[in-house]
Amino acid sequence: MRSIRIRTLSILSLLLILMLPWVFYVTAHLLTTKSLSFDTNEAEKEDLNKISHLIETNTEKWSDPQWQESLRGKLQAEDMGVKILTESNQKIFQFSPENVRSFTRAEVFSIMQDGRIVGRVMIFQPNPRGVQMIVAFTGLLFAFFIIGYVMRRFILNPLEKMSLAVRQVAEGDLDVQLPESPIKEITEVYGGIQIMTEGLQESMQKQLELEEERRFIIAAVAHDLRTPLFALRGYLDGLEEGIANAPDKRARYLSVCKEKSSQLARLVEDLFTFTKTEFLEMDLEKNTVNLPNLLKKSIDSLNPLAKQNNISIIANYFEDDCMIMGDSYLLERAINNLLDNAVRHTPHAGKIFIQCYKDGNRVVFTVRDTGKGFSSEVIHRVFDPLYRGEASRNRSTGGAGLGLTISRRIVRQHGGGLVVDNHSEGGALIKGWIPAQSSSA
Repeated sequence: MRSIRIRTLSILSLLLILMLPWVFYVTAHLLTTKSLSFDTNEAEKEDLNKISHLIETNTEKWSDPQWQESLRGKLQAEDMGVKILTESNQKIFQFSPENVRSFTRAEVFSIMQDGRIVGRVMIFQPNPRGVQMIVAFTGLLFAFFIIGYVMRRFILNPLEKMSLAVRQVAEGDLDVQLPESPIKEITEVYGGIQIMTEGLQESMQKQLELEEERRFIIAAVAHDLRTPLFALRGYLDGLEEGIANAPDKRARYLSVCKEKSSQLARLVEDLFTFTKTEFLEMDLEKNTVNLPNLLKKSIDSLNPLAKQNNISIIANYFEDDCMIMGDSYLLERAINNLLDNAVRHTPHAGKIFIQCYKDGNRVVFTVRDTGKGFSSEVIHRVFDPLYRGEASRNRSTGGAGLGLTISRRIVRQHGGGLVVDNHSEGGALIKGWIPAQSSSA
């Protein structure tokens, strides 16, 4: 359907109002006068002169019924009317054709004989202008009718339906039907409403998915919290009841309690960070961060855990100008998660390689280990919340399964990205990037 602007429609409506009455008027004039001239034509003047001469030369016959009948016939043929009066305004003869409703007084004159007035004559001709004006007014009404019909169908009706659709959206019913309209402005508004409803539908769907994910995460973390809590309670009860009566046994019980406490702390920290990255995306406290220094700090914090398995963490390529803007706490948390994941999946006496360099207007960092790498199933779900690659689903080697999810959210909140792959020489490869700090910052 071809669209039209309201401005163009208004101009066309104005032209219709101006032109249609004139067209009706000209058509009526042509039908009544058989001429396009708006002046009294010569034939009408000749007919008027004939009747005037006939009356003026037959003053003695004005009262003769036969002459009056003859005059009546001629007047009827010419669609003319006449009124003859005496000098004292007494009516002698009067005639008006029945088929003529409106007259224009065309000729008024007095008849004189021997210096005195013997009578007065009024000759009337049909008034075509009255009919033409009525037809022109009819044309004006018809123009208003057409404009009203167009306005009602193409503007008012669509606006009423649009108002109904907006009320439906306000009431939560997003399944609204918007009819097409040839008015471009209304079509644009319809398009805006359609985009709005589609956005609301996507937002509501995403909200439902997030709510479902949140319930699942809370349930899973609650389950994971319960396992170390039960173990911790059991060992503490054993210590309280004196079951661990030997020094080495008490030391083992205390070690287990410390391990379970650390596991609880990690679960709580993962859940807290996950929630923070979900709800506080716009409240990042961004400052200048030296990413190589942050990486070195994370390496130092995880070196003791790596040395327990004789794993070497090697920072083999660091550039000094890798400055970014970000929240140092969240970024450190993201890096720690990546390194911790690499340590837990690197075999005994393995190696972890870390790089940090500037690539154009972004800072790139990579973490590569010498483990088994990602399987085809894991590599597509590694960032899913609570997903872990171990077939046994045993969490003794890890946390709540939120580490990589948290890391990617943090990096994305800083305008970057995080991807995983398998290195060509074997092992897992995690690559991330964050926009570099601009020189004007």
